[in-house]
Amino acid sequence: MAFDEHIAHRIREALAPLPDVAEKKMFHGICFMVNGKMCLCVRLDEMLCRIGPNKYSEALEMNHCRPMIHNGRTMQGFVFVSNEGIRKKKDFEYWVNLALEFNKEAKATKKAVKKKK
Repeated sequence: MAFDEHIAHRIREALAPLPDVAEKKMFHGICFMVNGKMCLCVRLDEMLCRIGPNKYSEALEMNHCRPMIHNGRTMQGFVFVSNEGIRKKKDFEYWVNLALEFNKEAKATKKAVKKKK
C-alpha cells in the first residue's frame, strides 16, 4: 500500500477535533471515514476528496484536480487533488472543508451482506 504519509498526517491533524473519525485501507491507500462515511483518502501522492455532485464540475475546472476513475467508470462527486494542489495550507483546508461539508449530507454506503456457505 503506497501513499504519502505526510498528506495522511495533515489529514489526521485536520480531522482530529472531530468525534467520529476512522482510518480504513481502501483504493490502494488509506481512507478517512467521518461519521461512518468515506470523506478523504490518500493514494500515492494525491488526496481523494468526496465532494458530491453539486461541486464536482466546478472542482474539475481547478488546477491540480482530476476525476476519480474506478474500474473504468468515472465516479461522480469524487476528485483527486495532486500534492501540488494542496501544498499551501489554504488550498489544503479548502479541499478538506469541501469534503467535510458534503459529508454532512452524504449517505453511508450499505455494508455488503456476506452469504452463508
